[in-house]
Amino acid sequence: MKISTKGRYGLTIMMELAVKFGEGPTSLKSIAEKNNLSEHYLEQLIAPLRNAGLVKSVRGAYGGYILFSEPSTITAGDVIRVLEGPISPVDFTEEDDPAKRDLWLRIRDGIANALDSTTLQDLISFEVKSNVDNYMFYI
Repeated sequence: MKISTKGRYGLTIMMELAVKFGEGPTSLKSIAEKNNLSEHYLEQLIAPLRNAGLVKSVRGAYGGYILFSEPSTITAGDVIRVLEGPISPVDFTEEDDPAKRDLWLRIRDGIANALDSTTLQDLISFEVKSNVDNYMFYI
């Protein structure tokens, strides 16, 4: 399974909203500019996220989008499934060789476990920690 730009950019949107959680709505324009992405493409991605109940829109001059619930309750798997569909490395049938079918199932379950055990809070905490560790000091 290869995660397309839909899944990757969707996670970017959700991480940006997670960072701003509790601070009010964030515009797609600001997310697009910060991450050098197409605002038009992000508009296409936000609709399924809104329809799935992961984000809600706020209208008005200072409107934008906010997470529907806390970043610690939304997983990467929630986002990827909405934008990419079911998690499966290959399509297989019951007629497939049992050894290969078992391998595909273990791969699928491993990917699902990684995605479902990683919350938006985990992702933004890792990003903040990574940025802190990369400072260089000159004396």
